[in-house]
Amino acid sequence: MQHSFLSSFASVTIAVVLFIAIILTYGIANRIAKNKKNKDSVPGDFGPVEGALLGLLALLLAFTFSMSASRHDMRRQIIVDEANNIGTAILRADLYADSTRQLFRTDFAAYVEARIAYYSAGMNEEKTAQALELTNTIAAKIWNRAAVLAHDHDNLISSNQMIPALNSMIDIVTTRVAGGNATVPDSILWMLFMLCLVSSFIIGYNRKEQKSSRMIIIVFSLMISASVFLILDLDRPRQGLINMDASNSHIIELREMFK
Repeated sequence: MQHSFLSSFASVTIAVVLFIAIILTYGIANRIAKNKKNKDSVPGDFGPVEGALLGLLALLLAFTFSMSASRHDMRRQIIVDEANNIGTAILRADLYADSTRQLFRTDFAAYVEARIAYYSAGMNEEKTAQALELTNTIAAKIWNRAAVLAHDHDNLISSNQMIPALNSMIDIVTTRVAGGNATVPDSILWMLFMLCLVSSFIIGYNRKEQKSSRMIIIVFSLMISASVFLILDLDRPRQGLINMDASNSHIIELREMFK
């Protein structure tokens, strides 16, 4: 799995640091504006700039949230599709003779456990790699057996049903890995963080230090940080509050097919 610099920090940690940074940036900007006023140098009117920056910030937040949400939905659908593909392949093993059917079902049971272990590994890269390697090994074993049986004319109908199902089951593993790696680029997140701080600086520079202004910046910081937390949590399927447990339960339920 591919990991970026930001992925090494928890979503809540990044959100809290951003909240503090926005508050500090506002305070520094407000102090600079007050010092200029005390020196008879009235700060310029940055109202249009403030409005433009806040509009740009809202646009980037919406864009980033849309990216995270679409990727989250994609990953969830991939897991459901994988469960369906595995289930279809398991059922098509019933088309073979009893002895062959039992061999297939034994391997499929091990395959399901490997896929469950892949999700359960979480952020542990070593366990994730081991589960993926085991998945590929078992899949190759199942495929080789199906390929050999396909040469037998007595299994022609069974093989014509099993081969496409195995293709779908094996191919979607690569799709799932790619989906897990398809996160919002760090460059976009850094741009979002920078825009948050610049907007906070302009707001602080353009405001007088009043209790109402303090409340506004606290609410502004809280809502921005909460939005960033939601974006990051959506973008991290293996950690955080928003996960794929519900979708992965469909793969866990495949255990019932072997009872």
